[in-house]
Amino acid sequence: MDPSSNRIEPFPSMVGNFFMGDTWLGFLCSSGKVKKDIIDFFTEDQWGGENMYNTILFDVDGVLLSEKRCFDSTCLSVWELLYSPQALGLAGDRFDPEPDDETIERVRQEIFDQEQILHWLKANGVNSNWDMVSLLFGFQLQELLKEQMKKRPEWVTAVLKKPVDRKALQRIGDMIRDEEPAFTPRFGELRERLKDASADGGDLSGQVNRLAEEWSGVRTDVFTHGGPLWQLGREVYQEWYLGRERFESQEKKAAVHPEKKGFLEQEIPLVEPEAIGSMLKELAKHGITLGIGTGRPALETEVPLTALGLWDLFHTDRIATASDVRAAEKIYPDQAPLGKPHPFTYLKAYFGRGSSDTKSVAARLPLTGGDRILIVGDSVADLMAARRMGCRFAAVLTGPTGQEARGKFEELEADYILDDVTEVLPLIERLVAEETAETEEKVDEAN
Repeated sequence: MDPSSNRIEPFPSMVGNFFMGDTWLGFLCSSGKVKKDIIDFFTEDQWGGENMYNTILFDVDGVLLSEKRCFDSTCLSVWELLYSPQALGLAGDRFDPEPDDETIERVRQEIFDQEQILHWLKANGVNSNWDMVSLLFGFQLQELLKEQMKKRPEWVTAVLKKPVDRKALQRIGDMIRDEEPAFTPRFGELRERLKDASADGGDLSGQVNRLAEEWSGVRTDVFTHGGPLWQLGREVYQEWYLGRERFESQEKKAAVHPEKKGFLEQEIPLVEPEAIGSMLKELAKHGITLGIGTGRPALETEVPLTALGLWDLFHTDRIATASDVRAAEKIYPDQAPLGKPHPFTYLKAYFGRGSSDTKSVAARLPLTGGDRILIVGDSVADLMAARRMGCRFAAVLTGPTGQEARGKFEELEADYILDDVTEVLPLIERLVAEETAETEEKVDEAN
């Protein structure tokens, strides 16, 4: 005991004897001041019981920020790859690098098949917009080549055996552009053709390789995560989302369509930023480490959160993004994809960005003490990652499907289901109150 404060100092025998309810603890608790110190000690974060969290990791899209502009960029990227003269250049639509809002909405409804494709992607754990672009465009390219197999089997076989980059895509377009009948994308067929596939533990876009192999008899890696076609889709998405100036600064190359203005400055918070900020400050008062695990790249995470006054409320060493994922995939290509639902992003945030990628890639799961970590997300991919880590998961109903997602999260037995991110604070306060009440009961029993 520290005589200057009357506060009991922690030591192992006390911890053991407290939970055994030994007689001497009852004697100590006869002093009201000492009793209060004991309760405070055993409800502090570092000694908290099973209801206490020492770390909370937040997703960004669908939790803090709206995903609207990200999904708009996804659909515009697929549209560009299909119809731009600088890509496949199909004749069925007129590509415009400066579309108005009406055109953006039309393109989105076509490519997402009235949002049904988007809901299916999220339900199957596809979290990355880059992966969405790869899957949605890759499936249509595969369908186009399937039609061509009947006319040009040797040419299609050659295409499937080589990487497809922008120049190769343009050559494919030049070959088939003037044919009748022209190829017409059928976006709604994706769900039916891949209905038995899942991204859990694998690369969903890589399933397109399997489809191509089934009808061609050719082993192909054209549609593989991280390949040249995937990289092309990523660059097209980045150009749409960042706009020319930021794209060229970030990617160190000229924009293909410099007219693009970008959407980064048009981010929409899902809750008033002041309410989110107040919640984060209160959580920090409980001694909880606050971090982020997001599928956004670093720039696209820092810029909007800084503008909203939220960036500095997180532990910057505990913020992991798609930029970290890409860096790790270059070191460990055989482990790709490392984006969600793989837990790498959240593991990197938990261990700290200063930790080695090896630590996150090779972590033994579930984590020891994983139940002291709370992950807050809006998607099945977030839940999958939390489960593999052995962490608790709080689902927020501010993703693309809103309240409709409640049934899915109930089915998957999420630990908590919240209307929006600000309900994390009442949740923690309730758990702290329950913890305190349990400790008081144990102390009273020992007294």
